[in-house]
Amino acid sequence: MKQPNQLAYLLPNFFTASSIFAGIYSIISAVEGNFVLAAWMVLLSLIFDGLDGRVARMTNTCSQFGVEFDSLADIVAFGSAPAMLIYLYAGMDFGRFGIMTSALFVIFGGIRLARFNVMTGDTEPSVFIGVPIPTAAVFVSILVLLFEQYPSLHEYKLVILISALVVAVLMVSNIRYPSFKKVDMDKKHMRRTFVAIVAIAMIIFIYPVEGFATFFVLYILYGPILSLIHLYKRSKLLK
Repeated sequence: MKQPNQLAYLLPNFFTASSIFAGIYSIISAVEGNFVLAAWMVLLSLIFDGLDGRVARMTNTCSQFGVEFDSLADIVAFGSAPAMLIYLYAGMDFGRFGIMTSALFVIFGGIRLARFNVMTGDTEPSVFIGVPIPTAAVFVSILVLLFEQYPSLHEYKLVILISALVVAVLMVSNIRYPSFKKVDMDKKHMRRTFVAIVAIAMIIFIYPVEGFATFFVLYILYGPILSLIHLYKRSKLLK
């Protein structure tokens, strides 16, 4: 097999560095009071984070350095950046509760990353154990965008803190979430899947903030609801 050019190893790391840059820009924007830009920068980090691994696999340039660099980037872009956004946007009004929520978001996010690195190794998981930290970060960022789009929600900023705390706990839970990295596309379901994707894309195009918010809320709720259904079925079998 032909070895990739040495410069090719820089490409995935460039996307990882870009994710860090977007995370730092998000923090600076939040400090300056530009919460909308701060939230969008977290979403931009998600795009860069998705590209670095895919580019590494496409160019056959996966390395242990890249894995470690990606984890460090994630704790900045999806830990520190959303935690600052949470605190400066909503947490400052609630004293120590706001500080605790922001801190736990970073701490539990770090635990989630460490567990992911230990459990997965060199293979991509078919399911995630606990909410992935990028999903948690984007979830709280979308909530900020939603609150900014509808000023009447500003008096309910406590909802953002509670949501951030709940999703932080879900990151370190054993609740399973679907991974879209390995999707087995059955040919007979391909057409329906394509139609569903197009429909969702059109909804998000027309109502971007509301569409993304709905998608991430449903994803976050999917794990606990499925777990409750399994517990209910198990209890029925034991009777």
